[in-house]
Amino acid sequence: MSRIRSAVTAVDRRSFLAAAGAVGLSAGIGVAVGTGGGSGSAAAAPAPTAPAGPVPTAAPVPAPSSAGPSAPLTTLHSRSVPRDRGAAFRRLGDGPGWRRVVREQFATAKSGREDRRTVLSSFVQLTDLHVTDVQHPVRTEYVRSQSPGAWRPHEALSVAGGVSLIERINSLGTGPATGAPLAFAMTTGDNTDNNALCELDWYLTLMSGGLVTPNTGDPEAYEGVQNSGARMYWHPEDGAPDAYKRLGFPRVEGFLEAALRPVRSPGLALPWYSTVGNHDSLASGAYSDRTGFLADFAVGARKLYDVPKPDAETLLARIAAGESAHGEAVISLLRREKRRMRAVTPDPRRAPFTPLQYLTAHLDPRHTGAGPAGHGYTRANLADGSLDYTFPMGENVTGVSLDTTDHGGHFTGSVGTGQLDWLERVLTEHRDGWVVLFTHHNSWTMGNERPDPARPGEARHDGNAVVSLLRRHRSAVAWINGHSHRNVVLPHGSFWEISTASHIDFPQLARVIEIADNRDGTLSLFTTLIESAAPRPTDFTDLSPTGLASLYRELALNTPGSRQDLAGTDDARNTELLLRR
Repeated sequence: MSRIRSAVTAVDRRSFLAAAGAVGLSAGIGVAVGTGGGSGSAAAAPAPTAPAGPVPTAAPVPAPSSAGPSAPLTTLHSRSVPRDRGAAFRRLGDGPGWRRVVREQFATAKSGREDRRTVLSSFVQLTDLHVTDVQHPVRTEYVRSQSPGAWRPHEALSVAGGVSLIERINSLGTGPATGAPLAFAMTTGDNTDNNALCELDWYLTLMSGGLVTPNTGDPEAYEGVQNSGARMYWHPEDGAPDAYKRLGFPRVEGFLEAALRPVRSPGLALPWYSTVGNHDSLASGAYSDRTGFLADFAVGARKLYDVPKPDAETLLARIAAGESAHGEAVISLLRREKRRMRAVTPDPRRAPFTPLQYLTAHLDPRHTGAGPAGHGYTRANLADGSLDYTFPMGENVTGVSLDTTDHGGHFTGSVGTGQLDWLERVLTEHRDGWVVLFTHHNSWTMGNERPDPARPGEARHDGNAVVSLLRRHRSAVAWINGHSHRNVVLPHGSFWEISTASHIDFPQLARVIEIADNRDGTLSLFTTLIESAAPRPTDFTDLSPTGLASLYRELALNTPGSRQDLAGTDDARNTELLLRR
């Protein structure tokens, strides 16, 4: 890249979620970080305080009596912690790991179970990667003036951070609790950030292996907010004061060029499956864009970087009131603020992708990687337009991937009557085995009753309806999801809900899950958190992919307005969750 062009002010969905209050001003539309999914549609439950090609699986195998050899690579052994908590800009280093907590709400942990158990399934969950085109015109960074957490200074490094997470997963080999080989990985949505074709290609290449160039528009110039001259953003390459340097953020020469440089991903060495999230389906993770205005603006030649504070306040208030499921508030603002926009290089790769394009891209042989072809999706999904499927997780264990995005708009989720009926049929069919449900939204962020435009006469159902259905079927053992960017583990009478923190907000985690039959009338579900393979200490002069991945984590820690409790409580991190068989 021979030059970095100055721009001027920008657009991001992250601000909106902040406006809705769901994230304490730290995430974006559709990223309900923290205790809920934002205001707007009511949550389904109070915010918690606490068929494709088969995966090659073997019959259940006896688990070793001690932890697997991968345990030292997990947060059981160590984790990222600030070395200087009182500093304005906190630097990361190695800290003590999180212990494993045994939870016995459903069954008592019996002695000797580690010597008796057999492993039914062992896998990795990734969620909320938010692979991001930071130069995308439909981003709403400009409300950062009223909501400090509305823009993340590290988003340009999402690809480098994702590569490092894949490197960590590939290094594990076995489950840290049982030592059983890991069989597959599953993403639980918000794989992309702006519902853009370029991001979809980057995500699939990241997961399957290959070269990713996280740049759009001018191939020789950065056209985003970080050299715009708008001092509410971190300008890493100049020495002038800005809102972030006043908080101790460093000057990093060459940051922008390095951020847009091609990165080679090894791809996951495991077969992997994909679940869709609201950011993969809606403009900015929230807008159904029924007029097509935002789709046209996405590929166009203008971008908004800054707005008067009263306009930012009004926009945030309208989003918080739930008035903009179709993007009315942001469209109105963009129509009014044409004079403030700057020219950018148009790029058709920034166009939003449809569900059909999402399916087609997954089925593209270029993205097969370690398999299976389609990553859960099949030609049957193409035929019926569904983003739901089942897949084998192990001996007598069935996984279900369910689309919880409400295509009528808004970042909260729901499911249609047809989906709920289909899920009940799956649970009934597998009543003699075990079923694990994978979704993007969690039970408390599913309260969206807006009709799906494709099925206008069909009722939508909240998280309580899903919980009630799962409780009626003893084959259901777990509901695994993301969306809120915070670790939460909830007991639901007969199954566990496991919600995992994101890989965009600190502490940037994924989760290994192992399901074992203790052969004493109980099951154990082990959950173990992992970080990326990037070194915890950072070097501001190291702009290699590994150095950028370290910086990605440290910048996330220091992001103004970000939540500092997303790791969750100790009983939502590394756990053993007991169930009666």
